[in-house]
Order: sequence, then structure tokens, then C-alpha cells
Amino acid sequence: MNISQRVKNLVPSATLAIGAKARQMQADGIDVIGFAQGEPDFDTPGHIKEAAIQAVRDGFTKYTATGGINELKDAVAAKLKRDNGLTYARNQVLVSCGGKHSLYNVFQALLDPGDEVIIPAPYWVSFPEQVKLSGATPVIVQTKESQGFRLNREILEPAVTPRTKIIVLNSPSNPTGAALSRTELEGVAALAVQRGLCIVSDETYEALVYDGFQHVSIASLSPAAYAHTIVVNSMSKAYAMTGWRLGYAAGPAEIIKAMDGLQGQMTSNPTSFAQRGAVIALTGSQEPTHQMREEFAKRRRRIVDRLNDMPGIRCHSPEGAFYVFPNIARLYQKRYQGKPITNSTEFSAFLLDAARIAVVPGVEFGNDNHIRISYATSMEHIEKGMDRMAEAIAALG
Repeated sequence: MNISQRVKNLVPSATLAIGAKARQMQADGIDVIGFAQGEPDFDTPGHIKEAAIQAVRDGFTKYTATGGINELKDAVAAKLKRDNGLTYARNQVLVSCGGKHSLYNVFQALLDPGDEVIIPAPYWVSFPEQVKLSGATPVIVQTKESQGFRLNREILEPAVTPRTKIIVLNSPSNPTGAALSRTELEGVAALAVQRGLCIVSDETYEALVYDGFQHVSIASLSPAAYAHTIVVNSMSKAYAMTGWRLGYAAGPAEIIKAMDGLQGQMTSNPTSFAQRGAVIALTGSQEPTHQMREEFAKRRRRIVDRLNDMPGIRCHSPEGAFYVFPNIARLYQKRYQGKPITNSTEFSAFLLDAARIAVVPGVEFGNDNHIRISYATSMEHIEKGMDRMAEAIAALG
């Protein structure tokens, strides 16, 4: 049998591949520190777990409505009102099997072959791949490290063509941690409204921002921006619920209806008892999220300082998420075991081999001069990993 061309065209996730290799090395008894996975090292808060456990005890283990239970849709709507100043009815909310699933639903529901989607780089690895799976074409626009990897209208506008249908936003960003200001968002929204474009706003990391930065949802800027935007979010990061596989989208009712119909032919509903846990996550105490953010803020400051102290490394301090995206280009042509390092893939392989730390090469995110390091790990691991990295870099020829 022949594998379909759409699958052959997919680029495997380097994040998952490197994480798997690091785990295998650990299983072989090698002490590897993982900086590759985008997953909080905190446990899911107890009150969320108890709600799901009680749901199982109550027999809440059957199918639900495809797009999620009403209690969870209401909780999502309440959260969006409370945190983002957005008002959505139940028929404007869809709960899916993770934020990634929500995004896939959006692209499949809106895109046809020949359409174009503008994706700012550095980008999350799944954005261009999901667009390609829809038959559309990803159009990559580069942001600048000198501007903190932030997006603005001036960068976007030259990429708009008659075939453009969607602008993708990810603020705060994976992999850079960059977050957009209200002024920057206003420029993007004005462009989308004037050109009749849809904005897909991935706000997965909105709860994890630092130094007083205030997250703004682009849909909240005006009635026109609201009408042109689909907001996507996830339970995974803010509530340490990665394995629960729950995300949601909110937007125009006709688009949500189309996504619901698509989901009905793919997965049906998200896991029933996990949804009960998500209700409590959104409506209950937010203190665990605040505590997690405070700890991430300490780690961010430390890892940025450590990286900037290393010769040949330059690291911007991000506004949000739990990643740093240091520039390593000045170390290219340095030699390891007699061979020059020429790109981010070779540099990442060098770190895994020589320093026993796992990072992700920046080329996977659309920028080969960088690597992505996740600080969603303990301060002890950060210190140990940075010690190893500094020692390995110092030994390069």
C-alpha cells in the first residue's frame, strides 16, 4: 500500500523526537537533563484531579455532546469574560482534545487548496504542518530578534495577497516567549479588518506572563476585531493538564458550528470526566496557576542571566511562556571532535552528546540561528544544565 502524499509531506516534530531520544538515553542510565519538552513540571492541582475522580465515581464516563458539556462551555465563556473582557454564547464555544486539536479544526473548517495563511516566525512547529494538511499554503514572515521577535503591521502587510485567508497569532509565543502589546495588536487587527482576513489567536500561554506585562486578547480590541477572530486556548499549560488533552476555541457561531461538525467525524467528544476537571480548573481557585507563574518568573531570570554570561550566546528576555530562544550563531564554525558546527541541528546534537542536555534546534521553528530551551524544569536542573552547557561550549575548538 502507498502512504498518502499529505502524510509524506509532513515534517516530524523535532520536539517530540528529541524528547524521545533523551528519554531513551535516560532509560539507558545516562544522566540527561531535558530542556526540550514544553510541559510544566508541576502536578495538576489537587482540586482539579478530585473533580475528575469524582466524575468517574459518579459514572460520568459516557459520551457527551461532541463539542463539550454545557457546564464546560459556560466555564470557558465565564473565563473569557473574566480574564479577557469577551462575551460568547454556548454556540460560540467548542471544546476539543487539546489546543492542537482546536487549531486543526479551525484550519480544516476554513481553508481550501490555494488559500494562504500568514505565520510569523519563529513559529510553533505545528502551525505550518496543520496548514499544509488542509491543502493551503503557509506564508512565513520573519520577526526580528532586535525587536524582541514581536509582530507588527509593517512586517505582515507585504505578505498579504488576494489568496490570504488567515493571520496566525501566538502571543505569548512558543518558541520565543514574545508577547504583543496592545498597540502592536491594534495594527494587526486593523489590517485584518481592512483586508477581510480571519485572525486565529493562539493564547495558550496567556496566564504565564512576567514583569507586569498585561496580556490582551486581540478579539477584545473592537467589535470588528471580535468578529474577525477565533480565540484558541488550552488547559495544558496554565493548569499543568498536558495529558488531559483539553483545549477550546471561541469565535463566530457559524465557524464554531462547522468545527463541531468536523470534530463529530474525527474524535466525537473530549473525554467526559476530564471535562468535569476542566470546569473546576476554570471556575475554582487560580492560586496554583499564580504560584506556578511566580516560579517560572524566577527560573526565567536565572536562565537568561546564565545564558548571557556564556561567550558566544545572546539571549533575549521573553515576556511570557516558559521558553528562551538564545542566539548561538556566533558559535558556528567552532569545532567539536574535529568537525565544525554549522547549524542549530548540529549544535543541539553537540549539546546532547557533550553536555547531556536536550534542547530543540531553532531551524524547526523557522530560525536556524537559535535553539529553544524550556525552563519548565526545576531550578536545580537549570543550574546543572547551564553548568554543563557552559563547560561544553568552553571546550569547543
